[in-house]
Amino acid sequence: MKTVLVSFFLFIGLSVPNLNGQSQKLGNAEISFEFVSTGVKGTMAGFKTESKVDLDNLENSFFKGSVASETIDTNNGLRNWSLRSGKYFDVDDYPSISFESNHLVFEGSDLIVKGNLSIKETTKPITVKFIRKGSQLVGTTSLYSIDYGIKIKKKREDNLVKVKMIFDIIP
Repeated sequence: MKTVLVSFFLFIGLSVPNLNGQSQKLGNAEISFEFVSTGVKGTMAGFKTESKVDLDNLENSFFKGSVASETIDTNNGLRNWSLRSGKYFDVDDYPSISFESNHLVFEGSDLIVKGNLSIKETTKPITVKFIRKGSQLVGTTSLYSIDYGIKIKKKREDNLVKVKMIFDIIP
């Protein structure tokens, strides 16, 4: 069955210092994903966060949040129903997907956020790269659904999911 994993994340309501060192909030998040081997694309919504970001002092910053797994939407009702079932995301027993950072660092102008992603019973390390584009913060990462107990294809490399997060920065 052609299905998808997630994107998950999680960071609505973060604060991002502006050039004067003052905090700004993020709003209007768009989270999208693509299950690469099948070309299936989708979105997720319903995010909660407890994140704090101080770009002048990353040691005081962290990303922590979750998303309701039942919000997975691939623009195909039957596929969505299947993904939410016990065979894949099992949204009745695992209603959320969560992320918590453990390391933030700048690489040039990119903000690199490392942490742990939990889907169902599995928690694994993952890295998200954020860049600023005008009044938006854009994050990207990749993962393999099979690593989180969501086996869509037999081979690991055929379970690649690319995730993109776009947040509007509110002045």
